[in-house]
Amino acid sequence: MNVLKRLNSILLMSVLMLSMAYVPGVMAADQQVSAVEQVIRRGVLRVGMSTFVPWAMKDKTGKLIGFEIDVARRLAEDMDVKVEFIPTKWSGIIPALLTGRFDVIIGGMGILPSRNLKVNFSNPYDFTGMSMVASKKLAAGMKGIEAFNKTGVIIAARLGSTAVTATKRYLPKAEIRMFDDEAQAYQEVINGRVHAVVGSAPTPAFQTIKYPEKLFLPIQGTFTKEPIGFAVRKGDVDTLNYFNNWIAYVSAEGWLKERKTFWFETKNWESLLQ
Repeated sequence: MNVLKRLNSILLMSVLMLSMAYVPGVMAADQQVSAVEQVIRRGVLRVGMSTFVPWAMKDKTGKLIGFEIDVARRLAEDMDVKVEFIPTKWSGIIPALLTGRFDVIIGGMGILPSRNLKVNFSNPYDFTGMSMVASKKLAAGMKGIEAFNKTGVIIAARLGSTAVTATKRYLPKAEIRMFDDEAQAYQEVINGRVHAVVGSAPTPAFQTIKYPEKLFLPIQGTFTKEPIGFAVRKGDVDTLNYFNNWIAYVSAEGWLKERKTFWFETKNWESLLQ
């Protein structure tokens, strides 16, 4: 009888332990290792990103430079680890994060409700907005955002970006042509094949300065304002806590503002490009 009771007790304990493993926040939480802890163990911070000026681009030697590159390098330095940049097409960057290809997205990603359903965002470390650059050949005389909200107008934008969201919202009558590479979108307007490109400021203004004979700015400033954050996988409270505190630290230090000024308000870096 005692043996039977002991067997029943052992069986009951096994069932309880198995049940607890499926209760959120009990054993499952203990078994989960945060991305920050994995990075420390690995000694490398893997960063998902995509190239677009002046956030991330290649210099004359092929080395990555830009605002986001500086941010990721400083973050890795403060974690006392190396950084590995993993260039990824923007349209597939969130799925790549979710499958564990990298630890975090640091790539000028706007914090959108639709994206937040899939990933968690850090506190904003930057703010940006959508601007527009237009073709002198196709859009001559067109001024203001409403001038482009017409049937027959073609707008180029980067696939999967907030530029597409902004174009659909503010220019619903226009046709959108989407490209995996932002450089392709700008090449379309330079070649006079689309009326305009919608993209994150200050890139449209930089393109106008670079190609003044072909391009112009139909609007001044931006027509949206977007918070930018680090994207991480859901359920990782420790990693999100570390990133939020790091952003607060470098913001208070003045480092983020200094880097933003260098990359977005000067052209001192242009000689570094190919």
